Amino acid sequence: MEFNQPNFIVQGVILLWLTTIIPGARPPPCVQFHDSCESASTLQLLLLYSSLGLMAIGAGGIRSSSLAFGADQLGKRDSLKRAGILESFFRWYYATVSVAVFLAMTCILYIQDNLGWKVGFGIPVVLMILSTLSFFLASPIYVKSKAKAGWLDGFARVLVASFRNRSIKLSSQVTDDVYHHRKGSRLLVPSEKLRFLNKACVIRNPLEDLIPDGRASNPWSLCTVDEVEELKSLIKVIPIWSTGVLMSINVLQHSFIVLQASTMDRHITSKFQVPAGSFTAFQLFSSVIWIALYDRVAIPLASKIRGKPTRLGLKQRIGIGILSSSAAMAALAIIESVRRKTAIKEGFYDDPNSVLHISALWLLIYFSITGFAEAFCGIGQNEFFYTELPNSMSSVASNLFEMGLSVSNLIASLLVTIVRNFFKGNDQESWLSSNINKGHYDYYYWLLAGLSLANFIYYRACSKAYGPCKGQEGNATDGGEALTDED
Repeated sequence: MEFNQPNFIVQGVILLWLTTIIPGARPPPCVQFHDSCESASTLQLLLLYSSLGLMAIGAGGIRSSSLAFGADQLGKRDSLKRAGILESFFRWYYATVSVAVFLAMTCILYIQDNLGWKVGFGIPVVLMILSTLSFFLASPIYVKSKAKAGWLDGFARVLVASFRNRSIKLSSQVTDDVYHHRKGSRLLVPSEKLRFLNKACVIRNPLEDLIPDGRASNPWSLCTVDEVEELKSLIKVIPIWSTGVLMSINVLQHSFIVLQASTMDRHITSKFQVPAGSFTAFQLFSSVIWIALYDRVAIPLASKIRGKPTRLGLKQRIGIGILSSSAAMAALAIIESVRRKTAIKEGFYDDPNSVLHISALWLLIYFSITGFAEAFCGIGQNEFFYTELPNSMSSVASNLFEMGLSVSNLIASLLVTIVRNFFKGNDQESWLSSNINKGHYDYYYWLLAGLSLANFIYYRACSKAYGPCKGQEGNATDGGEALTDED
């Protein structure tokens, strides 16, 4: 299925491009806010929605599998020799995506605004055709993992089977029980963690539980050891995943930061000022710069000092990112406090639209620290999920981080609603008042900084309970060493 996704995107961008070329594919030109504008016809809307739908299907397939698919090309998954290469791959994958998003938000939009939609939409068509051709031309040399049945079904079967078999008494000696496993699987016995789930794979009566070819007669009563261990692995990483969800809330404050920037002096030169909405692009720049510095400066320098190849452990990088996000919110709170005091001092307490005599470039401190946090925690979590979950769950691993962002959006929206309704200043204005000068956005940022610090403490507890990551028991990777939490 993943090899068909580029086709969907190509078809989608071509259809969207056709709406700019064929006059009948779009409504006639209309003056904005004019009452006599002609609405789009059913066929025109169908063409537009079809193009967007095809692009959404294609993008969903590519984004959910490209990271795992790329990592699969680096060699045997369980080989510790490729750990350093895998870490570098995840960093530069993230950096490449950041650069691509930045170019799309700046260069492509500039072309669309100045050269028209025909050229602006035509460029993505050409780029997608070229990328699709290169993808398929190289397909014969790709490492292609065999497709697996839906993992949600497998998880459901394990839960149902373990409940149905709840009366089974597991032996204190692992070898005393007989477990059902896949043909050719290396997992013959389940682990002792989350032991109650092991009941899902215990063979009570081989004649009744198994059919002649060795499969379970009822998959909802008897599962394989692999299926049980896959569910255990997912349950085990959920606490670490939740800490990334909570950290991402800090990154989702862009609308408030844009509001801040709009009230500050955004001039770079006397004639050029940065649009308020473009300030978020500095975070992408920051992430790419920190990735480059870590990969090309910090790691070589640390290796030279220690006399052997050295890199930070996965859990260390995630922890550094979470702690840095708390520092980023503290910096933003200080900047907002200074901005608000300046607004009151200059007499703009009741005028949130006035531009103050304070440079918006101070916000770069926040974006720099946030970029640093993303470079460590975001990339670290992606690599953590991929390396810690079983091979058969590669796509699940690459989707967990994106799923976390979706959950973060929901939690961030709920938090904003709570703060707006229940947190007010001395003048009964909400901390997040529509008048930014009357509100106390700095208090809100301090609240997020405190929650982030609590999240770091929670992460430390989860990290300790999780135990060592794969390959850290001996700390040997590609002839070098990954620092653990104890280091």
